[in-house]
Amino acid sequence: MPVDTSYAGREYPPNAAYDVGREKLREFASAVGATHPAHLDPEAARAFGHPDVVAPPTFAVVVAQRAEAQLFEDPAAGIDFSRVVHADERFTHHRPIHAGDRLVTVLHVDSIVERAGLAMITTRAEIASQDGEAVATVVSTLAVRPEES
Repeated sequence: MPVDTSYAGREYPPNAAYDVGREKLREFASAVGATHPAHLDPEAARAFGHPDVVAPPTFAVVVAQRAEAQLFEDPAAGIDFSRVVHADERFTHHRPIHAGDRLVTVLHVDSIVERAGLAMITTRAEIASQDGEAVATVVSTLAVRPEES
């Protein structure tokens, strides 16, 4: 089944709030090799002006991927994740993500372009605090390889 290009322009409703936990931030920091004390120690984070442990910049992808699942898990979209290759990821941070944040994400399917059987899907995840404050924008481009014949 090919990717359904009519999904381009679609906006999904806000997903359930993601509670950012201190331990999750520490685990992510460890996984990506982010050793700055503000990622690991609440007192160090406060000394740098943060209310609690601060997320490494790429942590926003964890939150964005929860929203992207709305598209990728929709069978009618025609996206076979086993054929997906990550092409690009861009982050715009409006403010840091901290332990204790409750984040809500709205997913936009900005474009789906097919060329020679390859579908290029660009999504934009707008991440905000539960009260509507803009936190980050994550733009992802994925290539979906055609089915082998």
